[in-house]
Amino acid sequence: MVIALEVVLAITSLLLIVFVLLHKGKGGGLSDMFGGGFTSQHGGSSVVEKNLDRITIVLAVVWIATIVGLGIYYKP
Repeated sequence: MVIALEVVLAITSLLLIVFVLLHKGKGGGLSDMFGGGFTSQHGGSSVVEKNLDRITIVLAVVWIATIVGLGIYYKP
């Protein structure tokens, strides 16, 4: 059980880093490198940003739940 939680924590940590970096900031961010600037010129960026927000929130909830689960298990 612990190994599964640790694997989930590692995967969600890496994905969370990637998805946070993909968000469009004030200066554009890394999302422009991967085509975010192209989609924002064509009016579709609001849907992309909303989906990116949703995915990031779901990953963050899974990440927090995994940390709580590991904390409960490792509690002496």
